Amino acid sequence: MKLETLDARMRTMEYFHQVRLLPGAWAIVRVDGRAFSRLTAEHFEKPFDGRFHEHMLKTAEALLTEFEGLYVYTESDEISFLLPRAWSQFDREWEKLVSLAAGVASAAFTHAWGKPAHFDSRIWLGPRDDDVIDYFRWRQADALRCALNGCCYWTLRNVGETPHAAERRLAQLTTEEKRALLAEHAIDFDALPGWQRVGTGLFWETYEKRGFNPKTQTETTAVRRRIAREENLPQGDAYGQMLVKLIDRAEASNQVERRG
Repeated sequence: MKLETLDARMRTMEYFHQVRLLPGAWAIVRVDGRAFSRLTAEHFEKPFDGRFHEHMLKTAEALLTEFEGLYVYTESDEISFLLPRAWSQFDREWEKLVSLAAGVASAAFTHAWGKPAHFDSRIWLGPRDDDVIDYFRWRQADALRCALNGCCYWTLRNVGETPHAAERRLAQLTTEEKRALLAEHAIDFDALPGWQRVGTGLFWETYEKRGFNPKTQTETTAVRRRIAREENLPQGDAYGQMLVKLIDRAEASNQVERRG
């Protein structure tokens, strides 16, 4: 069989290679740490560890930069990043995006930590701006729920309860009862750092960089951009309003860059 014939036949069996993100749709990629429950139990403090959080932030920055995203949200062992509507890398191929996102996250976290770690990846599509806002509010609500449960669980474990007993007790408690449980152990859940309770947002911001032109002997000012971190995110409608402004500003900036 000729190589050309074999090549053509084999390529027809790459069934998902032609799958692309819907034109004009918002795309959010979420990466999750693989087996991170065991990884964090063996190497990091519970329920929160500042070192782990910093590794996740470095990973989020790598994803934001590599894929030219608009916004990144991270909580616990997951990261979601929003792509511009007109994002066109890899001809919007689903297969490329989902595999490279997991690869970049795995490499970035491994580099930051110094030990192997792996992520999986999935893609969410939404047609409307409101869908994007709802997505990130959903992930933030999940972060709040998991943070409260995790804080309660490890509080019980630290006072001697077994894993099974702690899980069984928490399953019977309401949200308010969980907060009361923490208060009994002198823990004010609402006073915990924002990144522990509701996650962290990362986005691009512009700033002026001052310099000096030796030829003209004059001071210069150039507009640059850098990644900003928001460790005290608002919640509810206030979070939605923040995202609307951020996305509008980022989209306008992208349009200017494309025209330039």
